[in-house]
Amino acid sequence: MNNSILKKIEQIGLPRVIIALFLISLYVLAPFVGVDLKVAFQDTFIRVGMNIILVLSLIPMIQGGTGLNFGMPLGVEAGLLGAVISIEMGLTGIPGFLGAILISLPISIVFGYGYGIILNRVKGGEMMIATYVGFSSVAFMCIMWLILPFKRPDMIWAYGGEGLRTTISVEGYWNKILGRVFSTSGNFSYIGELVFFLFLAFLIKEYFKSKSGLAMKAVGANEKFSKSIGVNIDKTRINSVIMSTVIAGVGIIVYQQSFGFIQLYLAPFYMAFPAIAAILIGGASVKKASVFNVIVGTVLFQGVITMTPVVISGLIKTDMSETIRVIISNGMIIYALTRKVGGR
Repeated sequence: MNNSILKKIEQIGLPRVIIALFLISLYVLAPFVGVDLKVAFQDTFIRVGMNIILVLSLIPMIQGGTGLNFGMPLGVEAGLLGAVISIEMGLTGIPGFLGAILISLPISIVFGYGYGIILNRVKGGEMMIATYVGFSSVAFMCIMWLILPFKRPDMIWAYGGEGLRTTISVEGYWNKILGRVFSTSGNFSYIGELVFFLFLAFLIKEYFKSKSGLAMKAVGANEKFSKSIGVNIDKTRINSVIMSTVIAGVGIIVYQQSFGFIQLYLAPFYMAFPAIAAILIGGASVKKASVFNVIVGTVLFQGVITMTPVVISGLIKTDMSETIRVIISNGMIIYALTRKVGGR
């Protein structure tokens, strides 16, 4: 019995077991420090729904052998462009949300293609270069947000009459639109995001059963073998980067409609790190990832950073929630990024 338990723990991964037990203990402690358990679960699932598609966007690049997508801000910027153009056009409701996604698609494809070409030229150092690509894209777009010709009064700075604001509200456009479509109760608005995630996850799983999807997995597993059976390595790697960039663009639009605001300028700077930490905590490695890893990792990561601040603040009777959240989230990111390739 003991051997079977140890074997099961080894199969799941000791780090994930420890984090899961810690999260469960936080939920157990919550009622004793005055935290409503129902609200706590809702807050956790809201954060999961907001972030899970961004975590999902990592799968194609990991499976395609281009590593962890530290250049995710590039895809996020494409999604932000789609979102502000949708608002500039005055699109609202479902047409506004879908319009933002459709507008972001060609931008994401162009960005992803250029990004993929760069990564093909630095094989072996993809993750380091990707980090600089992501940071550079944010810096470049900080300039573009000021000079692009947007005119809508609720988006531009009031005192200058030009340049986009740091934060733009989507209220009156497509705020919580997925929640309104898939849920009649405002308390369960996250259901819409989770249904949308399941739809995208299904598409990704089906894609990896196709000929091009299997070729992508083969490239990620063994480039020499893939080349010997006639797979175009560089083209397949570029396709994986484009896919990740497109999904990241969609993910940030889903995030915005749930959050209620579009955040520009430096906001996307570190968005890759929590997503990467989540998928690694979920059991993924640098060369292998699945939808299961995405779900487990996002629930664990977002659950811990949601519950830890409120429970600890309740225990010590002092409001240190934001400080604790920063410490816990960055600590988990450091922990995840120092795991071995095997994900342990």
